[in-house]
Amino acid sequence: MTVFERMEALVRTLPGKIGLYVCYPDRGEGYGFNADMPLEAASVIKVPIMVEAFRQKEAGLIDFDAPVTICREDKLPSCGALTYLHDGVTVTVGDLVTLMIILSDNTATNLMIGMLGIENINRTIDDLGLTGTRLNRMLFRPELSRQGIQNDVSAVDMGKLLQGMLHGEIVSPEASARMLEILGDQRLNGKLPFYLHSKDIRCAHKTGEDDGITHDVGVIFAEETCVVCFLSNETDVPLAERAMQDLAAMAAGVF
Repeated sequence: MTVFERMEALVRTLPGKIGLYVCYPDRGEGYGFNADMPLEAASVIKVPIMVEAFRQKEAGLIDFDAPVTICREDKLPSCGALTYLHDGVTVTVGDLVTLMIILSDNTATNLMIGMLGIENINRTIDDLGLTGTRLNRMLFRPELSRQGIQNDVSAVDMGKLLQGMLHGEIVSPEASARMLEILGDQRLNGKLPFYLHSKDIRCAHKTGEDDGITHDVGVIFAEETCVVCFLSNETDVPLAERAMQDLAAMAAGVF
């Protein structure tokens, strides 16, 4: 069986809605399984938010060195660090972008959405040709969630973004390189990188999770660089996370 056939056999065993996109950019070969299907984004939506932050930075619209004071009313539950620091702590805009990715900090994310503007983020999503991705609301808006208003991404869209960064085409070569560096500093490493760390294979990636949802999308810097984007909704989370560990290992040639 080819590596793509092995991947398909694996994802077909998983319950729920599964989207997978795998690409080897240097040879131009790829595989998709429901790759263009929009799925509830969870924290993977933070990748296009980061892209818009760098676009506005390069346009001179925001200053990554500008201070931001974190107030009690800014703080959101769960992921991240800012919620657990003292009220009134001051960080920079650039710190918010970094924390949003490497610790999936929800407080930092909503502050960045408010600073950048939902309309601007979605305009950049459209300009990049990401047809299955949309930021419809800030995080932790239960009244909107109850109405079925969620943020969406697709596996192929996230693959396009990551390939664009590899090619230096997202915002600028310098911005693309810096975004990959931030993704490479990810602290939540139990999914795609699970089997890779012991092999000294770097992975620049972004996770996402919620009830019945687990995602990871990233670039694996193996002997042959590859992009792997796995999304799942309404799934068995432990099964799906074991599958994405195996998929990353397959893609990297570990097994």
